[in-house]
Amino acid sequence: MAILSKTKMTLRVIGDDLVPDEISLLLGCKPTREMIKGKPFSWIRDEEQRLAKSGMWRLEANDQIPGDLDIQVFELLDQLTDNLGTWAILSEKYKLDMFCGLFMELGMEGISLSAKSLLALGQRGIEIGFDMYGPDDENV
Repeated sequence: MAILSKTKMTLRVIGDDLVPDEISLLLGCKPTREMIKGKPFSWIRDEEQRLAKSGMWRLEANDQIPGDLDIQVFELLDQLTDNLGTWAILSEKYKLDMFCGLFMELGMEGISLSAKSLLALGQRGIEIGFDMYGPDDENV
């Protein structure tokens, strides 16, 4: 199995009543991006703004080429509080997830997560989700 060509990862804290500054205070880090329910936002410069359907606090990891989810998990978590009580409070009130983009250049690539990464995410109540992007038709 060939290793995955590229991975992207973002920690997201999502909730209707989310106030990004409060999340930053609890986690000990400013977000890469944020939005407040009902307020205009856009993720891309020069993109038409729209109203946020929910609040969100996002912290983005550096892209990894070749893909390496374990490096990205700890790049993000190492910037944040280790206090599992704080994470428990956040996971009760908000949806917490690691949103991952998996990018393939070939038709057969793979990746894994270590037990250490899975434990760290589980202790903090963080779900992990994957969007997978296959190679272009010309590369198959």
